[in-house]
Parts: sequence; C-alpha cells; structure tokens
Amino acid sequence: MSAHARWRLGVVGTVQGVGFRPFVHRLATELGLSGFVRNETSRVLIEVEGPTPSLQRFRRNLADDLPPMARVDEVTTEELRPTRRPGFVIASSDPATTAAPAAPVPADRAICDDCVAELFDPTDRRFGHPFITCVNCGPRFTIIDRLPYDRPNTSMAAFEMCAECTAEHSEHSGRRHHDQALACHRCGPTLRRVRRGESTVFGGAAITGVRRDLASGQVVAIKGIGGYHLAVDASDDRAVETLRRRKGRPEKPFAVMVGDVAAARTLAHLDETEAAALESPARPIVLVRRRHDAPVAPGVAPGSPLLGVMLAYTPLHHLLFARVPRHDTRAPRVLVMTSANLGGEPICHADEDEHTVLAMLADSTCTHDRPILVPCDDSVVRVMDGRVVPFRRGRGYAPEPLRLPVEVPPGLAVGADLKAACCHVSGRRAWLSQHVGDLGHLRTLQAMDACIDHLSSLSGVEAETVAVDAHPGYLSRRLGHARGDPVEIQHHHAHAASLMAEAGHSGAAPIIAFVFDGTGYGADRSPWGGEVLLADYQHAERWGHLENVQLPGGDAAVANPCRTALAHLSAAGLPWDADLAPVTACEDAERAVLARQLSTGMGCVATSSMGRLFDAVASLLDLRHRITYEAQAAIDLEALAATHRGPVPSICFGPGANGGFDAAPVLAALVEGLRAGLEPSALAAAFHEAVVEAMLRAARRIRADRSLEVVGLTGGVFQNAVLTGLATRRLAGEGFEVLNHRLVPPNDGGLALGQAVIAGCAAQRARPSVWGMATCV
Repeated sequence: MSAHARWRLGVVGTVQGVGFRPFVHRLATELGLSGFVRNETSRVLIEVEGPTPSLQRFRRNLADDLPPMARVDEVTTEELRPTRRPGFVIASSDPATTAAPAAPVPADRAICDDCVAELFDPTDRRFGHPFITCVNCGPRFTIIDRLPYDRPNTSMAAFEMCAECTAEHSEHSGRRHHDQALACHRCGPTLRRVRRGESTVFGGAAITGVRRDLASGQVVAIKGIGGYHLAVDASDDRAVETLRRRKGRPEKPFAVMVGDVAAARTLAHLDETEAAALESPARPIVLVRRRHDAPVAPGVAPGSPLLGVMLAYTPLHHLLFARVPRHDTRAPRVLVMTSANLGGEPICHADEDEHTVLAMLADSTCTHDRPILVPCDDSVVRVMDGRVVPFRRGRGYAPEPLRLPVEVPPGLAVGADLKAACCHVSGRRAWLSQHVGDLGHLRTLQAMDACIDHLSSLSGVEAETVAVDAHPGYLSRRLGHARGDPVEIQHHHAHAASLMAEAGHSGAAPIIAFVFDGTGYGADRSPWGGEVLLADYQHAERWGHLENVQLPGGDAAVANPCRTALAHLSAAGLPWDADLAPVTACEDAERAVLARQLSTGMGCVATSSMGRLFDAVASLLDLRHRITYEAQAAIDLEALAATHRGPVPSICFGPGANGGFDAAPVLAALVEGLRAGLEPSALAAAFHEAVVEAMLRAARRIRADRSLEVVGLTGGVFQNAVLTGLATRRLAGEGFEVLNHRLVPPNDGGLALGQAVIAGCAAQRARPSVWGMATCV
C-alpha cells in the first residue's frame, strides 16, 4: 500500500440529519486529510486523501465518538487514484443516486441538555426560543418530506435563515453545523395562542396565555412535534372530567407530563431502568407504579396502579413547566398530555384541524407555523423484568430500521386493524412504521394509506410482495389489495415471526412460540388466542392450544367479562350459583339469553383466546364485569396478583384434548378457593402461576419430542409484567433460551414485521396464494 492514498468510504446507518457530516469534517481536518463528504439517497459518501497511516486512523475512528443520534451499520472501502487537491469540504447532497434501500431516517429526539441551557440563558440569543434545536436533538422524522435530509426537503424549507443562523450553519466546530432545523427568534417558526373571543397573541405572550388557561381549568390543544396534545392541569378534577367528556373516553388512563425526573418521582416509584427510559432521547411515555399520594386527580387514571408518565421533550414543554420569570406562580407541576383526536381517529396534526376537530375538543390552541409532515404519536413503553418493552412504537423510535436475520426481497406488510402499523422490508432491513391507530374510521384508513406511501418513499422500497392478515373482514386488507396481489399470513404465525425477526433468530430451526392474545383469525376460521406453535419463517405447526370455549355474542362479549366468565363456567361444567360474582353482575334476562345461546350454540363463537380467559378470571374474582377499553379487566387481574405476598394455592390446568391445556380445573379451583375464603390476591397470583406451569409442561414435552430449546413469548397478553417475568424466569431456569420483545410491540403493533418476513421468505420459494394458513394445522 502506497504512503499516500485516496479512499472512498460508503457509510450506511443512521447518518443523515444527525450531525454526521460535520463530525466527519472535524475528524478529517484534525488528521490533516483532504477530500469531501456528502449525503446520497442510500448512504453518506466520503472521499478522503492523505498519508496512509492517517487514513487508517480515520477509518478506525469513524465509528468512535459518534454524534448522539448517529449509528453506523456498515462501511465499505474502495481505493482511488489520489488527486492532491487540498482541503476537506462538506459537498452538496446528490439526490440523483438511487441505490436502494435509502439511508435510515433518524427518529425525533428530545431537546438536549445543551439546548435547554441556552433556552434559559438570558444572555443567549435563543433565550426563550420555543424551537431551539441543534444537530443532537429536535424533530427529524416528522419534518422530512424526502431524502436526502437537507433543509429544502423538510418543513423548514419555508424559513430562510438569518445571517447569524447561516453563519452557525457553516461553522465547522459548532453544534449547529448543518443543522437543517436551525432557526432563531428572527427567522424561525412563530408560536401563537388562539382563543375564541380574544385576540391572537404570539411568542412569550402565547406561553403566558397557555399557563393562564391551564390554571383556570381550560382544555388547551398544544401543537407538538408529531401532532397536537390536549392538555389540562392534572390536579384539577373538573378539568380532567371535562377532557374525558369531550374525548368520549370514560375510564382509560391519561398520560401525564412533568418537567424532570425529580417531579416524576413525586408521582411514581421509579427504578433505575424506568428513570433511564424516561430520560432517554426518545422520551417515551413510561408505564410506572404510581404513588398513593401522587398529586393528580383521581380521574387521571381511575383505579389503575400504573401511571403513564413522560418528561418534557420540546423547548415549548420546558418553557411551560419553568417558573420564568420567578414571580410567575402559574407554571404547572403535572399536566395531562393526551393525543388530540376523537376516539379511534388519528392524531390531529394539520392546520385545518385547528378549526374542525380541535374546535370541538379544546378551549384554546397553542400552535405554530412549522408544518408537521408526518403525524407521529408518543411512544409507550413498560419495564418488565428489567427490560424496556415497547407497547406503542411512535415518536423517538419510528422509523429507525431493524436488522433482519434473513435476506428478503422488497416487500410491504399492512399489519392488522387494531394498533395499525405497516412495515417495509428489503434485504436485511425492516422499516416498521409509527403507530397509526385503529382502522375503524375513514380518517385512520386515509392516514394509514399516506403512511405506507411516505415510508416507501423514505425507505426506497418498491414492494414486490404485499402481506395481509388472513382475516377476511379486516379493513387493512383493502390497503393490501390496492397495492398488489397480497399474501395472506395467519395472525399468530406473524406474531411469532415478528419476535424471531427482532431477536435475530435465523429460523433454521423452529421455536416454541407461546402466542397469547385476545383474538386472531385461525387456520380453521375460528378465533384463536391461546396458541402453542412450532414456528419458523416458512411454517407454523399448531402443536396445542387452550381448549375452545363457546363465546356468546362473539365480539360483543369482549366488553362484558361477566358474560365471558359465565361461558367459561358453563364449559367447565360449573353451575351459575348466586354466590359467584359474574352471576350476580348479569341481570336475570341477560343470564337467560346467555344460557339459551350456550345450550343451542346460536350466536356463539368457539375461541381458544387466552385474553378472554384472563377477562373471565377477573370477573370471577369480582374485579371488573364491564370494560370501556381493551384489556381493562386483565390489567386489574395483573395488578391484584402483583400485590400478593406469600404462598399461593396450587392450581393447575388439565391436559387438553388437542395437546394443549384445559382451563376447567383452574376455574373449579378458583371457585373452591373463593368459597373457602381465600384472598382474591392469592387466587389471582395462583392463576398466573398456573398459566406459567402449563407453559412449562408444554415446553418440556416439546423439548423431549422435538429437541427444541428456544421459547418465544409474544402476543398482547405478554404485556402482563407478572406473567412475562414469571414465565421468563421459570423457562430460563429449566435451560430454555427465552425470546422476549425489546424493539417491537408484542401486541398487534408489531404484527406487520412478522407478516413481511414470512411473505419475503415465501417469495424465495414457490409462493402459495395463502401462506401460513395452508401450513398451519
């Protein structure tokens, strides 16, 4: 190798919009190297020239001391003929390069500590600027129209930088070198407060007005990074109830926001992992154990032991919580911050929403003139057994790609109807979209359609395969059929594949997949949900399942756990005695109709759903008989089990005729325990233990028969921390390798990833018209 050389480096990863080019410029300049760095559609291209030892050091250091938001996945190196031209520059981006897939788009990030310090520094020219940002923080995904990530391709294109900002943009050594969201009071977006019957106010006066509105019990719509929030003072009972009434959300808990982690500790008991999740650059909503004396109104999270807490993550949020000036005592301590939308519709984010939906929901609006190009809801996570598990993947996480363990052709998957999210795949990368919503409304379907197009544009994926859920009634299928001849993927097989893909499992051998959820369309066209699958990326064998129970009214029973409990008692051969809570929870006429349905089978649907069993046990233990949001009864059951200390009675499932497990002995034991006066918390804990013991028995049998050692836990039921933690520890204690979700939701929000990988693997072979269902027996 010659003493003087020129190298061309192609860098793939999260390297656009994160200060990577300025970092490369500083590194090359410090080493005395010449050349250039520029963005291309699929990568960052570097040509660097100088003494070979310096080039080698440059190559070694390229992955060290990266900007906080950057990630390098791959670097290719090619030797060129030296040019001997002096100097190193940041060259203009080259949008003509069309190599696919495209460079990963960085997720939005919370304001960094350096920007917070400047925000409250009276000597800084951005003092109090509600849109302060730098290369290490701020909006990215939600302001990007297309790649490469340059200002003209973002919603900042309309804001021409002033002379001072232009100088900072060009300053190689500063935090704002090539910051595409760069702005200041003089040249940036403008904040305004709008209230019916009052004059519109701007800037600092808008913040003062918002504080006054919140202190007086008003509902305020606040435009954030990915959409509008509806905010009220979380300590104001009347304001919280007003918000519930307007949103049509009677009981589902609201998330709250505080200024810092110290304030969060006044609301909840935090361990180190939870505190770290709260303070991470993603700033998700973290579900934490609330304090009994938390200073929030009872209506914020009625009856729930958990509280969804997030920290301020935009400059505007920090300005709302800060006591500036010092005599201003109206700064809130805790705010309810919930998505601004009507039930089931996507989050409001467009200017026209201010005069339509928001006018119905809010008393005043705090908005600005920087468009939100991509709506993106707050992410929701929970720490379970020491791991951060996403329940909703949105701001701060999407659309950063996932590394796949298998090679797949370009493809699209459209997920399910609930917790809708799409996924694009190509090669060994997958782009799972942000949470869009539930596809029961036209606006949500339209939002999902737009999400598919935008993510396809950013990822550079032109789908050769399209995957949909096998359920014939899913609205998401319309989206798939509009984009090609879709492959139908069985629901629970997709759950298993999603977990395998995110865990990096090769699929060379099947895993033992426990897929427990509320419902999913089964290969026999009945609702499944308590499944033991032997799954890889091509096939899923239904080894066993929870014994079917006739569910009267089908989906109508979901909102009435007492009906589900009566159905399970009937299936177990247990009489509906008057001392049982679900019996007394039903009116005489209701019980008569249920009895007739169960005896004739008319209007009943046979289901193996584990989620419905949890609902039934919650009703049997007199926790909840009617629900107003998904999994409400099961959440109560988990919370009760978590309170129990000490020994639990031994109860167990019976062997199922299908090789799985029969809940009848469990129900009989619970009824016996209630009549013996056992504590409901002990029975709730015993039920969780029984589910785990049934899983262990199944796993042991499969290991003995098939020599399989890897177990996966997936599906919405595994959002239960008691169940997941107990199952993980017990299975690992018996030598199994246990796969848990860490990057993708275990619920239907992660389903599209599994669909896409299964369809991609099928495309490598002779593709059947219905993949997964034909092989899942």
